[in-house]
Amino acid sequence: MKLMNTLLKGLVGIGFGLGVATTAYAQDQVEEPAATEQAAPAEQTEAETAAPEGETAEQPAVEPTADGEETAAPAEPADETPDAAPAEEGDTASVEEEGGAEAHAGDDGHGEEEDSHTPHYPLKKPRHAEWSFAGPFGHYDVAQLQRGLKVYKEVCSACHGLDRVAFRDLEELGYSEEQVKTFAADYEVEDGPDADGEMFTRAAVGSDYFPSPFPNQEAAAASNNGAAPPDFSLLAKARAVERGFPWFVFDIFTGYAENGPDYIYSLLLGYDEEKPEHIELPDGVYYNPYFISSAGLAMAKPIDDDMVDYDDGAPQTLEQYSKDVAAFMMWAAEPKLEERKKIGLRVMLFLLLFGALLWLTKRKVWSGVKH
Repeated sequence: MKLMNTLLKGLVGIGFGLGVATTAYAQDQVEEPAATEQAAPAEQTEAETAAPEGETAEQPAVEPTADGEETAAPAEPADETPDAAPAEEGDTASVEEEGGAEAHAGDDGHGEEEDSHTPHYPLKKPRHAEWSFAGPFGHYDVAQLQRGLKVYKEVCSACHGLDRVAFRDLEELGYSEEQVKTFAADYEVEDGPDADGEMFTRAAVGSDYFPSPFPNQEAAAASNNGAAPPDFSLLAKARAVERGFPWFVFDIFTGYAENGPDYIYSLLLGYDEEKPEHIELPDGVYYNPYFISSAGLAMAKPIDDDMVDYDDGAPQTLEQYSKDVAAFMMWAAEPKLEERKKIGLRVMLFLLLFGALLWLTKRKVWSGVKH
């Protein structure tokens, strides 16, 4: 028995070590190609620019065309590697302007690292904010959710829908049934058909869902420079930046699941950051280093200080607005978060108690047996 236990522990340790090593190796493989692509132009530049400066007599490449057409030799590498032709022109210009191939190689490498088409997005990792619902014992701040709902209604609802949230769900935010009816009456929803087979619009009731501001995706895209605004119902769970190794290991124990709110919060604050000179964006695209897909997005800065009036005395700043609406979107995506955490805690306590009882039972049953 002791030998089997020792073997099992050894196998578990080896498996964990292999898993960690595999994860680290996979990340190295992901990062190495990018570094190779950035370093390749610099090496190629040094090789191509160093040849014309010195050892022109030792060029066996011109021997097959020794009929006097020595100028044809540079054309052959250009045909074999078409991508190198622009680099040769750029290298020649750099040698003439800077006076050396090494200076151009450094400039070329710098340009590759700061190129606007870099595959590594977002350009900046999301900020980590403090959330009341974080951790295994987290819970929603009702006052914050009410403020986030107000920001959504007065600012975000002009472009973004909330298709999976019903008006009656707002009772979980501390509103009474009458308040929900009054709130829903401000919206109109399509219903029907009526007795004549026609669709009609009416004031929303508690059982209705938040209507979309556009009749369809095509109309939404046409009204927003070709980019349809996403629905807010599940956005806080759908938009998340991977934290990578070793953070995801720690997240298992800390219960970290705030990637989405952190991303939304950072995105709304990212419009104020200055765009680097080397990044070029087309008209109608706004720079934001926290955007998960590129260096800019079609949505202009949606909110700023003092745009929404708070009744509870909370700061009317961009940072507060961003946190409140991000928390509200988290609630919309996972309204049963508090219940889930409570059930999970009870299950863990039960498993610990059950495991202790099993261990005591095992000791009692096998106490009289010699090992």
